[in-house]
Amino acid sequence: MLRGTEIAALAAPAFIGKELAKGTVTWRVQSHWPKASSSFTKSLGVLAAEVDKRTDGAFKLELFGAGEFAKGSGIYDLVHRGVLPMGSISPSYIQDDAQAASFMYGIPGTLRQSWEMQHAVKNLCIEALVNEDLAPKGVRIMAEKVLPTELTVKKIENADDFRGLNLRSSGTMLDYLARAGAAPQYIPGSELYQALSFGTVDGAHWGAAVGAKSMSLWEVCKYHVKPPLAQTTDAYIINLDALEGLDDNMRTALIDAIEMRFFARSVEYVHAEAVALSQGIEENGIKVIELPDDVLSVLTKASTEILDTEAEKGERAAQAADVYKGLMADLGYA
Repeated sequence: MLRGTEIAALAAPAFIGKELAKGTVTWRVQSHWPKASSSFTKSLGVLAAEVDKRTDGAFKLELFGAGEFAKGSGIYDLVHRGVLPMGSISPSYIQDDAQAASFMYGIPGTLRQSWEMQHAVKNLCIEALVNEDLAPKGVRIMAEKVLPTELTVKKIENADDFRGLNLRSSGTMLDYLARAGAAPQYIPGSELYQALSFGTVDGAHWGAAVGAKSMSLWEVCKYHVKPPLAQTTDAYIINLDALEGLDDNMRTALIDAIEMRFFARSVEYVHAEAVALSQGIEENGIKVIELPDDVLSVLTKASTEILDTEAEKGERAAQAADVYKGLMADLGYA
C-alpha cells in the first residue's frame, strides 16, 4: 500500500496545468505487464519512445513494471483517483466499471482472428461504448493491441486431464474455463511464475506463445494448447484531467501515437506469435496439443451463454453484444 507521501509525489504529474505543460512534462505510467513481459518494452517502451520523438523530448513517459505502485485492478483505481496519470491494464480488470468492458477484453469462443477483434473494438465502436461509462469517472481507455489467449499447462492429454486443472485466468475467461470443468483463479502477472513453480496452479494464460516465452512459463509448463481461447486486448487508461492538462501538441502526440500503434502492434503480434511458438518447440521442447473434442463442445456452449449473460448488464452491453453477433453472422460463425 502506498504511503501518504508517496501518493502526493505520484499525484503531482497528473495535474500539470497548461502553462506548465509548455515545458518538459513527465508522466509516471504504471503497467500491468511485468518488466519481463515482451509488451513492457515492445508496447509501452516503443510508445514512450514515440511520444518523446513526436514532442522533441518535451513529453516523457516514466515506466513502472507490474507491482511497483500497483498491480491488476489497483492500477485503474490509481488512475481513476488521479494518483497516476496513466497505466496499462487488461479490460477484464474493469468489468464492474463499464458495461461493455468484457466485450473489449474479448468474449471467449467468438471472434477467431486478430483483424476481427481489431475491427470490432475500433471500427464497430466497442471501445467507444466502454468510454461512455468511463468518461463520467474521469478516465479514458484506449486499446493497445489485439492478442490471442492460449493456455500453457504442465500436462493435458484428454478431457479428464482438463477437468479440475487449476488454471490462472482473468475476466470472462474464468467463467468460460470453469464451465468446461477446470478450476480457474486470478493471479497477477508479477506472481505467475512463482505460482506455477510452486504448483499453486497447473497452467495459465498470459497472452499466448509470446507471453509464455517472455514470462518463462515454458520452463515449468511444456504443453501449449490450441486453439486460442479468445482474441483479447490490452489497453491504456488515462486520467482525463491529466490529459486535459497537457498542451495541444502533447495531447495530440500521445493520442495519435496510441491509435497508430494499435494496428501496427496487433499485426506485429501475429508475426511474433508464430516465431515464438517455433522457438518454443525447438528451444524449450514444447509440445503443441489440441483441446479434446468433448472439451471444445462444452466451451462452445459456454461461449454462447457468456455472450448472452454479458449482454444483460445494460444498454451499452447489449449494443456490444449486437456488434459481436452481427460480425459473427457476417463471418459465418453463427
